[in-house]
Amino acid sequence: MDINTLRGLITLATMVCFLGVAWWAFSGRNKRRFEQDALLPFADEAGDAPLPKESQQ
Repeated sequence: MDINTLRGLITLATMVCFLGVAWWAFSGRNKRRFEQDALLPFADEAGDAPLPKESQQ
């Protein structure tokens, strides 16, 4: 195995990892968690983050 084959395999593995992370980040089942996490900088104290509007019922 020469260096170019190794570089190709590393590139392929990196692309597969990137696509896996992108799929995880944009999957619908994580939406609520990410919406709550996005509001954390606006919380005054720990556990004080406002809920997303659709959750306040």
